[in-house]
Amino acid sequence: MISYLKGKIILKREKFVVLDVNGVGYKVFLSRKSISKIPEINQNLKLFCFLDVKENSLNLYGFLDEKELEFFEILNDIRGIGPKAAVEIASVGPLEKIKERILSQDERIFEGIPGIGKKKAMAIILELSGKIKEFSSKKPGVDEVETALINLGFSRQKIKEVLSMIPKEISGTEEKIKEALKLLGK
Repeated sequence: MISYLKGKIILKREKFVVLDVNGVGYKVFLSRKSISKIPEINQNLKLFCFLDVKENSLNLYGFLDEKELEFFEILNDIRGIGPKAAVEIASVGPLEKIKERILSQDERIFEGIPGIGKKKAMAIILELSGKIKEFSSKKPGVDEVETALINLGFSRQKIKEVLSMIPKEISGTEEKIKEALKLLGK
């Protein structure tokens, strides 16, 4: 399975790039947003990838970061969303903003994505609501305390500093959050 590529861009189009990796050209589909962010032809590019295997085709989908790839994989598992729609949805914005809008059932998040109208948007939101909570808890190295503080708007760096100052004898999640909030309030 191809899960990461690093090479030189030799062709750039509206929906894909061709990446030269040690003399082999890989056609990698990207979201419109990602295409607008990548460098020009003859520049180096690193992509996390998803290989979509069908009966008569193999397609690679590329992502600028690992979180976008993970979110794409969740979206791709939803009935009625194919990989082309999933790649566009996964790039709508920062994952935390997408999560907030899905949990608040804001169907406008999918405006401008081809093939997704209001009914389909609501169906996606319903199915994603539970999966997003699972996805949030699966992040490696991120516990419930850190997630709660991030959701309250504190920076990851500040949270790590504060968590390191919490005494070891405080072990419960709620107690840790309360103590962190006290320290963050100073």
